Amino acid sequence: MPVPGEILTQVSIGAVALYTLVTAAGRAIERLVALAEYYEVDEVLVGMTILALGTSLPELGSHLVASLGILSGVLDYRVTSAVVVGGNTGSSTVQQILLVGILLISYGKIHLSREFVRESYLPMLGALSVTLLLAWDGTVSRFDGVVMLSLYLLYVGVRIARRKQPPTLRERPSADPRRDAVVAAGLLVLVLISASLLLTVVEVVVSTLALGGSTIGIVTIGVAAALPELTTVMDAIRRQSPNIALGTLVGSNIVNPLVGIGLGGAVSTYYVPPAVVRWDLPFKITVGAALLGWSVYRRDGDLTRTQGAYLLVLYFVFLTGRLLLFPGQ
Repeated sequence: MPVPGEILTQVSIGAVALYTLVTAAGRAIERLVALAEYYEVDEVLVGMTILALGTSLPELGSHLVASLGILSGVLDYRVTSAVVVGGNTGSSTVQQILLVGILLISYGKIHLSREFVRESYLPMLGALSVTLLLAWDGTVSRFDGVVMLSLYLLYVGVRIARRKQPPTLRERPSADPRRDAVVAAGLLVLVLISASLLLTVVEVVVSTLALGGSTIGIVTIGVAAALPELTTVMDAIRRQSPNIALGTLVGSNIVNPLVGIGLGGAVSTYYVPPAVVRWDLPFKITVGAALLGWSVYRRDGDLTRTQGAYLLVLYFVFLTGRLLLFPGQ
């Protein structure tokens, strides 16, 4: 059994890998958006691909590396699955509950239009519900993964076909597209390397300290991977454009389960800890449905600081319940 000094070393390496993962992902998004501006890519396509997938890049990179590691036998199937699935649900919970709460408290009031509810919010609840249904038996099979990826592609296709303008944060066009393309590719490779190192360290720590893999995923990958969305929230508050941040947060909650877990399931299959289907996903779906029902039927679509405060409390209820009810998962 490693001595405390060795554990501290592993944790330090993991912290550096986690920081590199998130930072490289953010820089890669900036370069890719600049390239899209240079080549005048349709804004709907940019919003549904680079921005939607880009803000979830830490989770997606972790899923891809985890699945390849499981497939090759380098990483433990149950531990690694638990870490990345827990990280996925943890990150989307931070976005859906904690960050939306912060956005509401900071800005004051946001109106949910019928179009936004129909084209973004309801698909988010649908994506979470499909994930719960497919993962209920404790696994995400290759068939399940293909179904989830297909649903996301269908969603993107419908949005692009309708050509509705999504709220996006655009950057200045690239001044040197060749350089930016090379740098973006290098950063994406760095994301995968960092994710690989992080998962290796987490596996060692989990096995040594007998901790729950999905719980570790929630408090490490889950929190850190939501930092790009936090940056978007802060920038949107500064620009007085709260709908941009809300659209990004809701969009990431569609990408995370369908593309993240779907990709992993399609590549290697996943083991899903009971806590994910008994607590994480039901909690998220219940809070999301309750918030929508309250805003639409009681407030004519308005969300205020009061609801924001409730969301902050609910996030800590989520964490407390997770730790008390499922300590070993």
